[in-house]
Amino acid sequence: MPIRRIISPIRELSDRGQLAGVLLIMATAVSLFLSNSGVGPQYLAFWEEHVGFGALNKSISHWINDGLMAVFFFMVGLEIKREVLHGELSEPRVALMPALAALGGVVVPAGIHLAFTYGTPASSGWAIPSATDIAFSLGILSLLGDRVPFALRVFLTALAIIDDLLAVIIIAAFYTGGLHMGYLLAAAGIFAGLVVLNRLRVQPLPIYLLLGVALWFCVLESGVHATIAGVLLALAIPTERLEDLELALQRPVNYVVLPLFALCNTAIALSADILPQLASGLALGVGLGLFLGKPLGIVGVTWVVVRLGWGQLPTGVNWRRFIGLGFTAGIGFTMAIFIATLSYQTPEAVDLAKLAVLIGSAISALVGTLILAPGKLTEEGGIDD
Repeated sequence: MPIRRIISPIRELSDRGQLAGVLLIMATAVSLFLSNSGVGPQYLAFWEEHVGFGALNKSISHWINDGLMAVFFFMVGLEIKREVLHGELSEPRVALMPALAALGGVVVPAGIHLAFTYGTPASSGWAIPSATDIAFSLGILSLLGDRVPFALRVFLTALAIIDDLLAVIIIAAFYTGGLHMGYLLAAAGIFAGLVVLNRLRVQPLPIYLLLGVALWFCVLESGVHATIAGVLLALAIPTERLEDLELALQRPVNYVVLPLFALCNTAIALSADILPQLASGLALGVGLGLFLGKPLGIVGVTWVVVRLGWGQLPTGVNWRRFIGLGFTAGIGFTMAIFIATLSYQTPEAVDLAKLAVLIGSAISALVGTLILAPGKLTEEGGIDD
């Protein structure tokens, strides 16, 4: 039947973990098209329409970036907690390699950005190219199927999760406005209450989620970025409920929250004025930070660690494959665009940073794919190039 012919490929993409990346690409393409079509002014204005009342009277873009993205960060927090407790990050020796690689993948891109923007207002976006989009980067590996060894997927997953943790710390430390102590103390009190509930082994999730909404509001009003509330709530969730919550959140986050985020945050009008700005320090710092900084930081630190005998490459992975992973980690997209919205005050600078993120991420994805694509896995689990 025709409907089955349409649904079956979509279901297959979903089962293989590729649908989320496809939807983000489609949302980005649709948003860029609408922004630069005859309905562009109305489309751009739509995201700035206000919804709500009182302290919660926010623009639609604000609701998405501070509200729905808190749900995304909640899922990120759950993943971090699970990996630290039971996953690849539970053993310090095993976690050392991806942790150091992730650190290199944050520091070097930030350094490249600062090299292009030092002494200018654009330097406030130094953290933009430090982010890796876990959905897109893992989606690239899944598209390559058995050409990518399982150990490389595991390494990239651990690296991306640590990268997200570092991004959360950066947002909390460097992208927080003026603090309102009353709300900050209220948020601290609610979080303490959540921790107590966890210690008392209280299991019903609605209690945690209701308190989580109150925590989100207090964090929003405190001056700390509201998405941090999602991570804090995740840390307080009972360990026994982590897997259930992750499974419950995967579809709404991947198929609703992130596509809406992409639609809203890639609404960029490509005027004749913005294209020459791609040669500016801001754009080069973001684009080259992702495309060159990520592989240089990740591969460079890993090479040093291996040379010092502190660790070794993942099983069945040679240096060429690992370099391919480094470029794949240069796909910043969601987190990089999110940090761009926090970094600059003028719409022109934000749009230019977003465009640089899209270009840098696209080139990183292409180069990473070209490096990883040749060869296939042998029966022994190695790579036949």
